[in-house]
Amino acid sequence: MGIILKQSFNNLVSTYVGFGIGAINVLLLYPNFMQPEYYGLVSYLLTAGNLVWPLMALGGHNTLIKFFSAFKSKEDQDRLLSLVLIIPLISGIILGILGVYFYDYVLAYFEGENNLVQPYAWLIFVIAIVTAYFEVFFSWNKIFLKSTFGNFMKEVFQRFGIFVLLILLYFEIIQISFFIYASAGVYVLRAFIMMFSAFQTYTPKFQFRFPSQKWEIIKYSFLIFVAGTVGVALFDLDKFMIEHFLPIENVAVYGIGIYIATVIAVPSKAMQQITNPITANFVNQNSVDELQSLYKRTSVTLLVISGLIFVLIIGNINQLYALIPETYHAGVQIVFLISLVKLYDSVLGNNVSILFNSNYYHFVLYSGVILAVLAFLLNLWLIPLYGIYGAAYATFTAFFLYNSIKLLFVFLKFKMHPFSIKSLLLFLIISIFLLAFYFWDFQFHPIINIILKSVFIALSYVFLVFALKLSEDITGLIKTAKRNFK
Repeated sequence: MGIILKQSFNNLVSTYVGFGIGAINVLLLYPNFMQPEYYGLVSYLLTAGNLVWPLMALGGHNTLIKFFSAFKSKEDQDRLLSLVLIIPLISGIILGILGVYFYDYVLAYFEGENNLVQPYAWLIFVIAIVTAYFEVFFSWNKIFLKSTFGNFMKEVFQRFGIFVLLILLYFEIIQISFFIYASAGVYVLRAFIMMFSAFQTYTPKFQFRFPSQKWEIIKYSFLIFVAGTVGVALFDLDKFMIEHFLPIENVAVYGIGIYIATVIAVPSKAMQQITNPITANFVNQNSVDELQSLYKRTSVTLLVISGLIFVLIIGNINQLYALIPETYHAGVQIVFLISLVKLYDSVLGNNVSILFNSNYYHFVLYSGVILAVLAFLLNLWLIPLYGIYGAAYATFTAFFLYNSIKLLFVFLKFKMHPFSIKSLLLFLIISIFLLAFYFWDFQFHPIINIILKSVFIALSYVFLVFALKLSEDITGLIKTAKRNFK
């Protein structure tokens, strides 16, 4: 776990720096520097781009991680790297031609209450294709166990770029239309920088031929593409459908609640950047004991960290909303439900990596498609009834079922699960802390209240985790920090 902990820690730091900048953007700058309808427009464009980019990548970024370590010859490895470079280009050209042909129909879709989207609809394609290439080049670095720079680019770079643009907008150095185009430009620049980093890590001898196991690669890429699309759709479908049923400013209101809850997923995202290729290697080498050990340790370590963040968010949620203009206030229910989903994600540890890199990867596709359809039907039913709360109910239900099925499947096929007595103790501690601190506040300004309350919660929580030795990795980090401090 040495390299995992080291790079996970680096990724965690950069990811939280990125989320800190993002929090300033989402909670303070966007609501105060921009009208709700334009904030909703920016959120919608980024959400739509996030839904489309898997169509461009066609699973190439995951295919690279699964098969690269399985190939022993440099020729096959270079052919695989060359292949994943071509895929987004070909799919982008096809989708671009279709987009030009059906562009009038796309514009017609946004006529009426949300016609603000029309002049900028083409940016969805731009954001999608550069994001697809960014993910390919990020995976390129991951297979050489270099995830830190890519994670910085993914989590910090574009958020800081948006931060700068928002400041320029506030001082009227740029106008809102330029801000929207420049926001897409930040994603373009990010992809080019990641490309240079990937080629610096390793420059293959380009061979535009399929490597060995051609049909297995094609099958895997297609199924993972569908599964990845389903995964993205499950989480972004709600915001996309809110735009269809409700005024576009509701996308911004809902998006703020989602962003707050998504902070819980940061440790999992940071750790997966490095555990994914290591899991692929264990699966390819059939190292069952190492895989099971990694499964349990990632689960308990992520539960410790994500559980603390969960308590901090829910315990301070009312004070957080007190800092945001009332126009953007959403109910605590939304944040709580999505936070539970993210906590459940963390409990699964490297479960998804096990499935994606095993011979059972097709299962993710079948279950994901069914649940994506379920999520669509739930949103279709609940949003007209309950507005943005209906979207939260639909997302929670779909993800809870999706995670439960993945957990059960790994248990049945691999005879392993991530839980232990430590997991039970952690769930108990999280529940007690949640009940104790949600209903208690200092009578100070919200910012002071959040700081004091968070410090008290964090110190108490970390003390319990350390005293009970609930995570070997966290305990080791604390001991190392104490030695360094001394």
